[in-house]
Amino acid sequence: MNSPSIFIGIAGASASGKSLLAQTIHHELQYELGEGAISIIKEDSYYKARHDLSFEEREQINYDHPNAFDHDLLIAHLDALARQEAVEVPVYDYKIHNRSEQTTTHLPSRVVIVEGILLLNDKIIRKRLDAKVFMDTDLDICLLRRLKRDIEERGRTVDSVIEQYKRTVRPMFMEFVQPSKQYADIIVPRGGKNRVVIEMLKARIKQMLE
Repeated sequence: MNSPSIFIGIAGASASGKSLLAQTIHHELQYELGEGAISIIKEDSYYKARHDLSFEEREQINYDHPNAFDHDLLIAHLDALARQEAVEVPVYDYKIHNRSEQTTTHLPSRVVIVEGILLLNDKIIRKRLDAKVFMDTDLDICLLRRLKRDIEERGRTVDSVIEQYKRTVRPMFMEFVQPSKQYADIIVPRGGKNRVVIEMLKARIKQMLE
């Protein structure tokens, strides 16, 4: 693969529809572009390793603050993918609040979708993105989605989800995530099922590839 990769960033609040939008575009475009031509990287994979801390200590970390992420590693991986080099993406285990010992091999592709809450907050990451998308979803809807997801998929309790939301998720959204909306090229209302935006993004990606 000799052609340069295109990087699409999707940011926004937790449970705002970032993953759904990324997966929808990935699913629909891979049929048109070919298997392996488009891929997804999640910012959550780059939470810092916390093997030096106990489980109880890891529970108290503010995972919605920029310092919780190893953005240097993410940037290094984006640069490697741009050079058409494969990278080993960390695997994060939400149930233990830590990276696992495993990694996932991520091969270079023509289109790389990067999704996460704080992508647009980091000016170095912003420079790597050819298009920047912000999911502008009502916070009440995000909380309801987060409750369902974290209980069903991450082994959390209702009380723990609400406590974390009040303690870090909402305050960090107001401090870091919401202000980053100003850097978006496209602002998406109504979540990841917005067909107008999906079709517009697909058309824009194909145009950039040409």
